[in-house]
Amino acid sequence: MSESAVRGAEGPRVVLRRFSQADAEEFTARARESRSLHHPWLFPPERPAAYAAYAAPLIDNPARVGYLVCERSDGAIAGFININNIVGGGFLCGVLGYGAFAHAAGRGLMSEGLGLVMEQAFGPLGLHRLEANIQPANEASLALVRRAGFRLEGYSPDFVYVDGAWRDHERWAFTTEMWR
Repeated sequence: MSESAVRGAEGPRVVLRRFSQADAEEFTARARESRSLHHPWLFPPERPAAYAAYAAPLIDNPARVGYLVCERSDGAIAGFININNIVGGGFLCGVLGYGAFAHAAGRGLMSEGLGLVMEQAFGPLGLHRLEANIQPANEASLALVRRAGFRLEGYSPDFVYVDGAWRDHERWAFTTEMWR
């Protein structure tokens, strides 16, 4: 396991580790290979310079934590799960952003990875709530949060600017009470 591994974030098939600039080549190659899987929902960086800008705030920023979901067998990056917009105080909440890479899609690796991220969120990070905002037609993303036990809390029209337009999103959430 690399130095950037997250303590205790290891499952039967995946290991979580933190983003590093050294992952640029593999991450961007996987993003390019996965373009048809991601679009029109997600636009991860496909070039090392774009990756550097994307990863920097996930590496050293208390309001964002980024995890690479890596296959335990060979360390290959299967996907990523970020906790963005972390707010402390009386809120203790973060918003998930995630994506699988094409070679790993449909194999259950992201479900296992999300479970490990939830352990980090409700354990060491001390969050009370995780949210996921998902476009209604993004069936794979909706299936992931459903499998993890998130509950549908609402619908927000014109919520997030994606691919040149304001897109509607469903709001899903999971709280520490549900974790227990």
